[in-house]
Amino acid sequence: MKRIIRKAVTLLSVYYAYMVEYRAELILWVLSGSLPIILMGVWIQAAQGGKFGLTPVDFARYFLTVFVVRQITVVWVIWEFEKEVVEGKLSPRLLQPLDPVWHHVASHLSERVARIPFALMLIALFFLLYPQAFWLPNLGQVLLFTLAVVLAFILRFVIQYTFALFAFWTERASALENFWFLFFLFFSGMIAPLDVFPEPVRAIVLFTPFPYLIDFPASLLVGIPVDVGRGFLSMVGWILIFLGANRLLWRAGLKRYSGMGA
Repeated sequence: MKRIIRKAVTLLSVYYAYMVEYRAELILWVLSGSLPIILMGVWIQAAQGGKFGLTPVDFARYFLTVFVVRQITVVWVIWEFEKEVVEGKLSPRLLQPLDPVWHHVASHLSERVARIPFALMLIALFFLLYPQAFWLPNLGQVLLFTLAVVLAFILRFVIQYTFALFAFWTERASALENFWFLFFLFFSGMIAPLDVFPEPVRAIVLFTPFPYLIDFPASLLVGIPVDVGRGFLSMVGWILIFLGANRLLWRAGLKRYSGMGA
């Protein structure tokens, strides 16, 4: 166990040092996730003249939380893995006594730690500009949100890594992610809270993994009513489904891999 912990710490330290080496790029990545802040202004104006179940302050808090969730759950493994397969860089990693996925996990976790200070500065700036939206969630909300956002990251990572494994069969596995992102954009809660969707649409979307990636964690922290039990069970269920598909594709893909660029 000590050896595993030592290896994990070393791996995380290496990737953290790599991430903080490019601070300017990291700031740009944080800012690139500010779409929810832009949409916040649109929905605040809409709430002032329309009939929604949420007030302008609720919309402000929701989209700020969406921004936080996006900072924690952003994933890019499909582009890295696709490049490794196409260029043959996966070959040396297959010789290591470590599943290559742990390199990507360490990279993502280290990047989370490196971007936190910049995200916190943007959150502080938001409350300075819009102080009426400031609130302090209770301990229960914070704990449920923390668990939900961790599961959301795991689910997002497993989904994208599963799509990435199609790089064994095609050089453009990232096209699957681009297609998936269209549905993710509209049904995850990034564009609008699921609470404002028509009831028939919301009922259908809840059977997909999309709302559990953003809307569910954000609603927990803001205090929007959600089915907590169903939400967590759905997240675990989808993680297991994609994890099973991932392992099957991994075994089948290794039989086809030939180190194209090696």
